[in-house]
Amino acid sequence: MPPYVKTDVWRLFFFLQKKYVQDMNEKIFKAYDIRGTYPDQVNEDSFKRIAQAFAMYIQPKTVAVGRDVRVSGPSLQKAVIEGLISMGVNVIDIGVVPTEMMYFAVGLLGLDGGIQVSASHNPAEYNGLKMVKKGVEAISTDTGLLQIKEMALSGQEFSAETKGEVRQKDLTDEYLDYIAKLVNLKDLPQLKIVANGNFGMSGVMAKKLIEKMELPIELVELNFEPDGTFPKGRPDPLIPENRAETSAQVKENGANMGVAWDADGDRCYIADESGTFIEGCHMTALLAVHLLEKNPKQKILYDPRNIYATRDSITATGGIPIETKTGHTFIKNRMRSEQALFAGEMSGHYYYRDFYNADNGLLTFLYFLELIAQKKQKVSEIAAPLREKYFVSGEINFKVKDAQTAIEAIKKEYPDGKIDTTDGISIDFNSWRFNLRSSNTEPLLRLNVESTDKNICEQKTAELRSLIEDHKV
Repeated sequence: MPPYVKTDVWRLFFFLQKKYVQDMNEKIFKAYDIRGTYPDQVNEDSFKRIAQAFAMYIQPKTVAVGRDVRVSGPSLQKAVIEGLISMGVNVIDIGVVPTEMMYFAVGLLGLDGGIQVSASHNPAEYNGLKMVKKGVEAISTDTGLLQIKEMALSGQEFSAETKGEVRQKDLTDEYLDYIAKLVNLKDLPQLKIVANGNFGMSGVMAKKLIEKMELPIELVELNFEPDGTFPKGRPDPLIPENRAETSAQVKENGANMGVAWDADGDRCYIADESGTFIEGCHMTALLAVHLLEKNPKQKILYDPRNIYATRDSITATGGIPIETKTGHTFIKNRMRSEQALFAGEMSGHYYYRDFYNADNGLLTFLYFLELIAQKKQKVSEIAAPLREKYFVSGEINFKVKDAQTAIEAIKKEYPDGKIDTTDGISIDFNSWRFNLRSSNTEPLLRLNVESTDKNICEQKTAELRSLIEDHKV
């Protein structure tokens, strides 16, 4: 890291210049990535400049650059590459890939950093950037994104004496071989699986992996053809309306399970043979126990939205539960500092120490298949012990005038609970709890309620919904 980054001298320099880039919307800089609508909020000029600032901040020699399937992706990826090579950085163009393949490229090749052009699960009009340093260390507001923002918004001229070079590299085979070696699927039974690629690259990759591993799987392909217009709407399997098609296909085809990924593939969702999706906190608990049985007494991270099932399962298996702030960059960096084995988010992100402390949707699918091979049960039977004991509301989103004001107002309504402020506010009454937090990527207030009593969960969800409605726009 260059010496000036360790001080605020450069920040003072930019401030004294009072010369800022006028056509860059600073609101595109989120807590752990860059995201906005194209071309009014993000465009080629802004991405080129951000790439130059990224290069100036981390001083890399070689960077991997990939993109998802969005229509704006080719020109924005080109702008990122132009920005990097203008700063003397060599670029490995890894093409159109799931986000985890950018992480893989940086980790496998020992690169100095990586950039993925993607807006994850957001609608087609969005695009963005996910950035990592050497060692697949995620860049967030805690680890350099604010500095990159300042540099990009400043009037500073970016240049280098010599330009970098670009080369293309297809890492598909190396990637699939790498994750295939992490699981043992020799006892996997014959399965029929509905797989929803949500028009991204994960369906294509899953099919290649199944063929490469010669798995006994009949794949029912759903939304497999990559299409950056996302013709069926927002490519986000977390929202209920996006799950209906997968559920219907599971039932119609008599499938053993369903799997769905978001557009850039770093989130994974599993449905049982009835088409009912497993809650994220239950998935985290199941995967945590499975991995702890192979790697005892390890640390497991989880986000504060729903914690009962995960915390209890980890403790019962002899693991060490650690609650952490929501968000992929925060969790990746916390995993590194804690040397944790695994982390899970209710939103469908699952992170693995054996995969550079990064999230991976395809590896999550493989680990769940390994769980099926081990337990020799139906998916509903695997999930049943958690579903029957830990009840959740599912994430409920609200548009409010001011998120922090709404959170403070709700806090005053529940003065007797145990308060935690790891992320937003969580209030626990032992038999039930709720978490209320503002989104890091969208203008929303998010509510999650959980209880060990189904009636209490439903009652308190309705109660909180009513209170928050009073603060809606």
